[in-house]
Amino acid sequence: MASGKYQALHNFYTQFGFHPSLESASERWRQLSTAGPDGTHSAIFIEMIDRATLFLEQEMQKCDYPGDLLYLHQQLFLEMESLIGDQAVDDRYRFIVVIPVADRPQHLQSCMDSLYHLCRRFNYGGFTEQKRRLITVLIADDSKDPHARTRIKHIQQQFTRQGFETIYFGQDEQLQLLDRLTSAQRQALTGIIGNHPAKAFHHKGASITRNLSYLKVKQLVSEEKPALIWFIDSDQEFRVNTPSQRDGLFVINYFHRLDRIFTTTDTLVLTGKVVGDPPVSPAVMAGNFLRDVSGFVSDIASLGPNHNCRFHQQRITTGGDAAYHDMADLFGFHGTRETYRYQCRLHGQHDQLACFRDFSELLNRFFDGEHLTRQNFYTNPPVATELTPARTLYTGNYLLSSQALDYFIPFATLKLRMAGPQLGRIMKSELGGRFASANLPLLHKRTQDQIGESEFRAGIDKGQAGIDISGEFERQFFGDLMLFSLQALIESGYPQQRLSDRRIEQILNKTEATLLDRYSRMQNEIMEKLERLDQQIEDRHCWWWRNVVAGDAIENFRRFIDNMRCNFGVGSPGYGIIESTQHRQVRRQQILQALRSYSADRDLWRQTLSQLS
Repeated sequence: MASGKYQALHNFYTQFGFHPSLESASERWRQLSTAGPDGTHSAIFIEMIDRATLFLEQEMQKCDYPGDLLYLHQQLFLEMESLIGDQAVDDRYRFIVVIPVADRPQHLQSCMDSLYHLCRRFNYGGFTEQKRRLITVLIADDSKDPHARTRIKHIQQQFTRQGFETIYFGQDEQLQLLDRLTSAQRQALTGIIGNHPAKAFHHKGASITRNLSYLKVKQLVSEEKPALIWFIDSDQEFRVNTPSQRDGLFVINYFHRLDRIFTTTDTLVLTGKVVGDPPVSPAVMAGNFLRDVSGFVSDIASLGPNHNCRFHQQRITTGGDAAYHDMADLFGFHGTRETYRYQCRLHGQHDQLACFRDFSELLNRFFDGEHLTRQNFYTNPPVATELTPARTLYTGNYLLSSQALDYFIPFATLKLRMAGPQLGRIMKSELGGRFASANLPLLHKRTQDQIGESEFRAGIDKGQAGIDISGEFERQFFGDLMLFSLQALIESGYPQQRLSDRRIEQILNKTEATLLDRYSRMQNEIMEKLERLDQQIEDRHCWWWRNVVAGDAIENFRRFIDNMRCNFGVGSPGYGIIESTQHRQVRRQQILQALRSYSADRDLWRQTLSQLS
């Protein structure tokens, strides 16, 4: 048997069978392998392979994922697929992967490329007659640029040719779906899917695009073949990173792990997280980012420009959840004032001047959400199948059973940030343990290396005069207002209990006052750090002022400092908006109305889903 279809399993137990945690499994393997091939034992071997891969995933991270173990890990899964393929029935879940995208064809290409390599590596569901059997991709296009729409259609066609059932769900297709609803229904659902004219049916926002995708998915699922619906963002990839493998590794067989979770538990909604770039706005990362930039400048100033770069032996500080967030304590995390050290990205031998120049060129990526010093890494992971109760839903990495499609993205037309945490709080209050989190992160890449920035990011305006993030800043503040007000409302019984407008307004006003004070203090701290950084760069005693080659780097730092001052300083557009009494009053009324109508929206949504069955 060792030389047959169980070769990978044989190799695994030859190498690791002595391990104490595998003692009983190893003995079982010896008994079965001695007995010879037997088709009735396939289910047992499949279970043994599953346990072997879980063991390997723990072992590989201890030694930084060596190639031989990665290969054995892959071969075990391919052996499993071969065994399942020999069975008469494959009753595993079908997956519908939904990818909303807006004017980001290159991001989408990278995302889809990673899906292709993941499926080639682990072959979930098999590949027969040039088709992926259990994986469908729905590309929900909200692009404005006709050229971007054309490129995205080409990507859909490319992956259809490669064997994926890939569905393009663009503006025409979305409008055709809505034509199935009466005008009265569409009007009633305005708070969920918006009311955009057909001639401008683009940039509706990620939340509305997701909700429209729910309606399309409802048409695709059937009672006969259960499906899991997996929503991801176009700037994410189906792999993870480590401190030494920042570009990513294919170490998680996502589809297999997810199938096992939903098959063996009563989970209705599962959320993963992200590694790589933080999933939050630069509006709430400026303080800790400036602390780290200032620390880098201090470190590099202490040695001359010709000294060998010393930013490769820095201690990695992963910092845990939300280390990148200036207000992490509001979310129950322990805030830190630790300075995180920069890890140089240059390869080969180089000096500090080269590192200094490269760092300066990366600074303005911050405004697209890339954090140079506080990336998340896939380190020391718990077992992938281990579930924990969830309270935040990551809209870029979550799965729904088809029974949970009534959990649309709430308050979508307000276009606020924090939609995932808002929905997560509602799910936690209603689903309890059936809303869970698993250690199955995706790799998040805010920027494209080819262009050094994001292809498109709503609320960010890049012009000749500089970068303006006031649109995103506004969406962040009022997203926080909605989230923390909603959290307080849920503690009072919402949404199951109808609360008076007066009670909702009281909570909104109290939360707003707290956040205004917090944002004001955050602004003061940011400006203090920014002035310190400005003084460091302009200090004529520092070596970069005596090196003509450093001139471009100095200008890069100055542009970054100017952009930070324009976005976070006194009189900045973002702070001007949230300090406007009139604007806050308009937003509070919008939030009040959205909260008031949520329960009725849920009822209408359920009726609409049943009509599309």
